Amino acid sequence: MQHTDIRLLFKNGEEYVGKQVTVCGWVRTWRDSKSIAFIELNDGTALKNLQLVIEKSSVSDEAVKPALVVGAALKVDGKFISSERNGYEMSVRSIEVFGGCPNDYPLQKKHHTLEFLRTIPHLRPRTRFFEAVFAVRSALAFAIHKYFNGHGYKYVHTPIITGSDCEGAGEMFRVTTHGWNSEYKTEQEYFAADFFGAKAGLTVSGQLEGECAAMGLGKIYTFGPTFRAEHSNTTRHAAEFWQIEPEVCFCDLHDIIEIAEDFIKYIIKDVMESCPEELAFFDERIEKGLLAKLKSVVESDFGKITYTEAVDVLKKSGKEFKYPVEWGSDLQTEHERYLTEEYFKKPLFVTNYPADIKAFYMKQNPDGKTVAATDLLVPGIGEIIGCSEREGDLDKLKSAMLKRNMPLESYTEYLDTRKYGSVPHSGFGLGFERIIMYVTGVQNIRDTLLYPRTVGGL
Repeated sequence: MQHTDIRLLFKNGEEYVGKQVTVCGWVRTWRDSKSIAFIELNDGTALKNLQLVIEKSSVSDEAVKPALVVGAALKVDGKFISSERNGYEMSVRSIEVFGGCPNDYPLQKKHHTLEFLRTIPHLRPRTRFFEAVFAVRSALAFAIHKYFNGHGYKYVHTPIITGSDCEGAGEMFRVTTHGWNSEYKTEQEYFAADFFGAKAGLTVSGQLEGECAAMGLGKIYTFGPTFRAEHSNTTRHAAEFWQIEPEVCFCDLHDIIEIAEDFIKYIIKDVMESCPEELAFFDERIEKGLLAKLKSVVESDFGKITYTEAVDVLKKSGKEFKYPVEWGSDLQTEHERYLTEEYFKKPLFVTNYPADIKAFYMKQNPDGKTVAATDLLVPGIGEIIGCSEREGDLDKLKSAMLKRNMPLESYTEYLDTRKYGSVPHSGFGLGFERIIMYVTGVQNIRDTLLYPRTVGGL
């Protein structure tokens, strides 16, 4: 049907002033008096509502009354006019109610807690908060594709169903077409009779397949859903999330660090330009100083420190940490936040982690103890990117896998990339929801997903 997006009315206001327009949307709020009524209408295309001014002498009471309901869906015709208070508003000529809304509509009030809104995920996109979240999510996704496309990367789609758990941790969701049956004597027989004839699960990462693609295409990126069956009921973990994973051939750790910094700055700058109203909303309501923080990230050089140096800084800090700091143990969120928020006061790359706490595929350093890996830590979140140069030596890669009791026969195709024309190559993984949290100031990953999937809840 012919109508005009509210976004376009605000963006090109002077072009529409004095003209008859048709808008559609949902009633956010309304006010009524004897001679005039006001409706705040939103169609999802703009964070700002369009105020409808209804002169009851011009519009019948039979048309007005059913429209004065929060949540009702309307089609409205009228004249677009200038307003000293609102910038622009609409003088209504006629109203059609597409969908009425009963009194049990859960979003009657202006303000609801995020905890309450998580109980009605199917309705929360109608709130201003989630309208802003999903606008930023959309803009960030577009910026990611623009960055890689503009730098010559090919977008590849790696399998969602896979037989590899990538990290070797085994925390996968199983994919099967049948339940356990006592007629199968062993697990091997059970999986042999399943759909794929082998054990299968939902992917935890597209990296291994991405490496194979990069070995012929040069540089690629993946951007898709990943799944982790971790029993981590925290504000930073979800069972289903999206991940960005570029893989670049003829690229060492130093190169990939430069790419990661350039990438982060690009997508943050892009979303600041495309979503100014939404980020201003988050700066005012969610995280004071958000815009200044993002501006600082875009304009500053990121810090760099080795893992060994970071441990030394933490030990000398005089801080009482919940988790002890010892060389060989993984850095916890409290450690990462101290380094970024109090010591460096900016994003920070920590490099050369102990091999024993990192994945098998990371390039082994000459010292025999560390690997050519880095994590990008950011204030307020901690680790946001995991990055490494990949081990290109076939024998060293096999040795690292055997040390972790990984079955080499399950990784034949991956090992072939080292057997046939191996090259130095590197890549990183960025959790999409983590960067959304950082850019918006939103504190819970559940509030960045349309339908969050977490342990104990579906």
